[in-house]
Amino acid sequence: MSDTASQLHVYNSYTRSKEPFQSITPGHVGMYVCGPTVSGESHLGHARPYVTFDVLYRYLTHMGYKVRYVRNVTDAGHFEEEGRQAEDKIASKAVLEKLEPMELVTKYTNLFRWAMKQFNNVEPSIEPTATGHIVEQIEMIKKIMAEGYAYEKNGSVYFDVKKYADDFKDTNPYGKLSGRVLDDMLETTRELDGQEEKRDKADFALWKKAPPEHIMRWASPWGEGFPGWHIECSAMSSKYLGEEFDIHGGGMDLQFPHHESEIAQSSICHHGKLMARYWLHNNMITINGKKMGKSYNNVIKLTELFSGNHPLLEQAYHPMTIRFFILQSHYRSTLDFGNEALQGSEKALKRLWEAYENLQKLDAAKFGSNAGDAQLDAKVNKLVAEFTEFMNDDLNSAKVIANMFELAPVINGIKGGQIATTALSAATLTQLQQQMKVWLEDIFGLQNPSAAGATDDGKLGGVIDVLIQLRKEAKARKDYQTSDAIRNQLMSLGIQLKDEKDGTVSWSM
Repeated sequence: MSDTASQLHVYNSYTRSKEPFQSITPGHVGMYVCGPTVSGESHLGHARPYVTFDVLYRYLTHMGYKVRYVRNVTDAGHFEEEGRQAEDKIASKAVLEKLEPMELVTKYTNLFRWAMKQFNNVEPSIEPTATGHIVEQIEMIKKIMAEGYAYEKNGSVYFDVKKYADDFKDTNPYGKLSGRVLDDMLETTRELDGQEEKRDKADFALWKKAPPEHIMRWASPWGEGFPGWHIECSAMSSKYLGEEFDIHGGGMDLQFPHHESEIAQSSICHHGKLMARYWLHNNMITINGKKMGKSYNNVIKLTELFSGNHPLLEQAYHPMTIRFFILQSHYRSTLDFGNEALQGSEKALKRLWEAYENLQKLDAAKFGSNAGDAQLDAKVNKLVAEFTEFMNDDLNSAKVIANMFELAPVINGIKGGQIATTALSAATLTQLQQQMKVWLEDIFGLQNPSAAGATDDGKLGGVIDVLIQLRKEAKARKDYQTSDAIRNQLMSLGIQLKDEKDGTVSWSM
């Protein structure tokens, strides 16, 4: 038996090794995960990290830990230095949509939270916002300046990367997490207009002076402005989890510059402490073999994924299909979204859930105290015991699900009569029933993809059928505005319409 059978091991991006997990405070876990920048609608790229870390949260809770899960919302300050002035994504998008910045933020924050509920993600313990923690960010910047690792220029404040890299090279070296060498970074950093304020190309902004037209602005010792992106996570993680905490998570694309910069800022403010003991990163997603990006015209919003309303999608996909698809691959492997793969996951989840429902209908009282087929009984117990062993081996949900598919024909065989009820002992059946429920529902967070929810004695179903018919009539007269409005309004209530290939329309909640 491997040592992962009894203790959780995770791959630590900082040390590039798989390590046994041991929390700083016994019985408690502090976990910080970088949340969304709410300048626009959540897309497919948001699905993987938040499902991944939701499962980790669930699993740690299952293991008996009391988990404080902090996931921030970036509602200000995530800017890109392109041109003479820093461009705040929130402010720029607000102008495009003709909304007040905080109106835009509220709109997309609510939409993000709605999407997370569709995935059945547990809400984090704390969900702080950048705008709600301006004071903490300013105080942290003041401390970094006092220590001599930041400088002010024309109302903006920049972090001195080279000084930090020189002074902390033997403790928390800059570039260790991402595997980048500072000299190489300096060689490959592109020249941008407006960089004359910086002492070095690698320096990054902690605070930016707000131009006159900039709406989102706060008073600071350096004048009115707004915070940089990296400082918010350093400030909020330390406020709610302390100077050192257990897990920092996020997508692999955040390793540089975001997480690298967080480590540097926090190391200065917290006397050289590393900030997080374990750094976990999920790998990227691709769509039909290509990286998702605006230049490829393949950015798929989550509402488009659920509705099927995107040129790259052949149909709508249930949130549980997406969740299951994500869990079928190891979180550190690349995951390619394509119609064929998603449709395969849709069918696979349906087959697995049918076996699970068949299992729950079996009556242990009809099984004997001893197994009639000792070999099969031992196989079932082994497959179930491996759930924990695989999950403890760096959260290998893919192997757990593979074992479930090995169990499915045994379950279906007993239900269908091809395998005698005497083959398994009552104790083995009870264990199988309990563990399948724990893993499918409690740890993996899956739900029946075919369940339509309570129908109020059929009244809700009748109302939806009427709306489906009205939508069909609107489409027939080419009134696409009305047909889309019906679909979108139902979607906002958590009701998904699916246009089937035979012309009918099905729905689910």
